[in-house]
Amino acid sequence: MGVVAPLTGRLAPLGAPLSYVLRALAPYLAHVRNGGRRYEVTVAVRDSRSAPGAARQAVRDLADRDGARVVLTMAGTRALPAVADACEEAAVPCLSATFPWQAYLRARGADPAHRFRWTYHFAWGLDDIARVFAGLWERVCARATVGCLWNDGLHGLLLRHERYGFPAALSDRGHTLADLGAYREPAGDLQDQADRLRELGAEIVTSAATAADLALFHRRVREAGLRLRLITCSRRLTYPHPHTRPASEVHAELGAARVGTLVYWSPGHPCRSSLEGTTAAEPARAYQEDTGDPWLKTLGLAHALLETARHALATAADPADRAAVADALARTRLDTVAGRLDFTAGPTPNIALLPLAGGQWQPGPDGPRLTVVDNTAHPAVPLTGELTPPD
Repeated sequence: MGVVAPLTGRLAPLGAPLSYVLRALAPYLAHVRNGGRRYEVTVAVRDSRSAPGAARQAVRDLADRDGARVVLTMAGTRALPAVADACEEAAVPCLSATFPWQAYLRARGADPAHRFRWTYHFAWGLDDIARVFAGLWERVCARATVGCLWNDGLHGLLLRHERYGFPAALSDRGHTLADLGAYREPAGDLQDQADRLRELGAEIVTSAATAADLALFHRRVREAGLRLRLITCSRRLTYPHPHTRPASEVHAELGAARVGTLVYWSPGHPCRSSLEGTTAAEPARAYQEDTGDPWLKTLGLAHALLETARHALATAADPADRAAVADALARTRLDTVAGRLDFTAGPTPNIALLPLAGGQWQPGPDGPRLTVVDNTAHPAVPLTGELTPPD
């Protein structure tokens, strides 16, 4: 079993949950039973170094030197597709998670009808994010003019897309989406976007900005004397802990903004691991005790990634044959600690969907705290708080 993770470089904090889960689940990954026979399993981890080129080389090393029968990866909008493409080229099964399936396909130059032979991904869709965010907006205003702070890269292009993005998903909700103007990451100023927000008179903003860029925009908005009623962002504060903070002033700027976001996993999710039978609350609690940091949403995805890979090895016609493992992934229907993954019923081949809830980052005694405030799209997830306005 091969793993490509960002152990070094700018994405290293994103690799921490996967590294942690690999250690925690090591006893369950040491061997697998298939057809009455016991197979020993070696887990080989390679560093993507947070770069696409190094990620591709990691796959080649795992395939050629380590003989990996399956490769796992998560995190990195450029590194993850590089791993998947390299696995497709090397004819090695690949399983990944963490960003919307439309972005996964588009980053690889594929359309939704394309069927990959070797590579599989589980996540959610841009349309799912749009509907969750609209549910949060509607708690503030039934029909809103929403300022869209979207970059000029893959995220922004897809969010604007008439078929895959927010406009199509929200066409019947009555909201007006107003593009504030594309910008290059990292942003240099964002004054033009703040000026455009003033012209619109919009009090709600939605974004997929980095923490640093969203903080810069929020500062420009404050300097203009504007007050926002809500910000929703799918990227900001995914990893809010001290060792991941790019700068203390970034989180100081956004701390009182109470940013709304998506929740794809939490300790309250009513799910159990297929490996050791633990509830979602247990790995979250163990992570906090072992690291001293609050739980991360990606912890559940990392756990499910390993559960699914082990399941594929256990159910493949021949776990030592890569084609058989790929076929096992394609027919996987498995209840994991992150929820049920069904690769036979996705929106497109090779994809399994996870539902989303709506959350809000609220101030807590130990820093930002993620609260589930809307479970309309995933009623089984318990609410842990109410949507509150910015300070």
